[in-house]
Amino acid sequence: MKHADVIIVGGSAAGIEAARTARQFYPEKSVAVIRRERRTLVPCGIPYVMGTLDSIEKDVMPDGLLGDAELVLGDVVALDRDARTLQLAGGRTMGYEKLILATGSRPLVPPIPGVDLENVFTVRKDMQYLETLRSALARARSVVIVGGGFIGAEFADECHKMGLDVTIVELLEHCLYMNCDVESCIELEDRLKETGVHVNTDSRVQAIVGDGTVTHVECIDGRRLDADVVILAVGVKPNTELATDSGLRTGDCGGIVVDQFMRTADPDVFAIGDCAEKHCFFTNESVPIWLASVATREARIAAANLYDPRRRRNQGTLGVFSTMIAGTAVAAAGLTERTARKAGFELVIGEASAVDKHPGTMPEARTLSVKLIFNAGTRKLMGGEACGGPSAGETANVIAQAIASGSTAEDLAISHIGTHPALTASPVLYQVVNAAEDAVGRMRPERVATG
Repeated sequence: MKHADVIIVGGSAAGIEAARTARQFYPEKSVAVIRRERRTLVPCGIPYVMGTLDSIEKDVMPDGLLGDAELVLGDVVALDRDARTLQLAGGRTMGYEKLILATGSRPLVPPIPGVDLENVFTVRKDMQYLETLRSALARARSVVIVGGGFIGAEFADECHKMGLDVTIVELLEHCLYMNCDVESCIELEDRLKETGVHVNTDSRVQAIVGDGTVTHVECIDGRRLDADVVILAVGVKPNTELATDSGLRTGDCGGIVVDQFMRTADPDVFAIGDCAEKHCFFTNESVPIWLASVATREARIAAANLYDPRRRRNQGTLGVFSTMIAGTAVAAAGLTERTARKAGFELVIGEASAVDKHPGTMPEARTLSVKLIFNAGTRKLMGGEACGGPSAGETANVIAQAIASGSTAEDLAISHIGTHPALTASPVLYQVVNAAEDAVGRMRPERVATG
């Protein structure tokens, strides 16, 4: 029987980062990563292999990222926690001291008649499967994308670049509605429509129709949409079978239950990434946030805690989302105004808009709009959004760190910033600072927390 001190099951973003961190903190320990795929894709890059990258080969994560951790190709079929062993398909067995489950997620397949027709695809992290999807799209004229979240919208934009007639069917009232406030959703939808993408919101696919191969989609409102290809982008489900078969519990969102140190009920077994349950930074309720950025953060926490269990603590998941659709960037961090009000928080909103370079006549200058959401009682930042040029993505990262640090409107209004004509807005018009000042001006003195 082979043995490694630390075994990580799963070799995508979470597994790779866990291996790197484990070697950093415990260089005397042997580390092995078991994965079933011979090559691993960059998860967030999958939509872009259809158009922008024009090749699946350009979306591969190099195995060199694992450093000197051992890579084992195989499918883990059973976990014996009492014996601290893993059984692989084919009969191999591996023993461990500490185990990290990074088994990821799989696409949801909605219960729609016709999902099993040829040329109906989900979004899988599988190179051969995606090559089949690319081939189908290359022969297609029209594609229907079921789901208008980030992945669905990105696929729509990329398929449009391939010259296809593209239609999104989204159940909610707006695309990206789960992660952004209405104004950002509308901005993105408008940009998609300007390129020629058809956006059908408040709609639902009733059936996918065809004689062996899909020919069209029927919606609940009676619309019939021609479709040579259908892409189902309606979310994911955590892969937890290995854990649950060994007696570990799952939570309300289907992930493996973990504590703040990413430990399961078994102190020698950790879970990270899409397979692990997430809890909201603000409310501690279970939340369905499955992102590679969240996964790698959890990996850095879990791996540091392997032999020193309280070295790092997960204080909750802050969703940080960003995308670029039809040349417009949309990014968000923390709670939206809608979800914060629904949770019962009293809010003060600050907004600012300015070009992202200075003067505004600089080449490639774009307007960037920022919205900040503050708790009216504590004045602390709870969420924010940025929309416009490419700097929106990093702006959301700044907002997320400000939330995690407990920054107030006053803190952000006097932020330490650096500016440059080619890189940022003017120091007079810096969007995050001015949005915070806008919020300060809206806060009544009686709302200020007394301590």
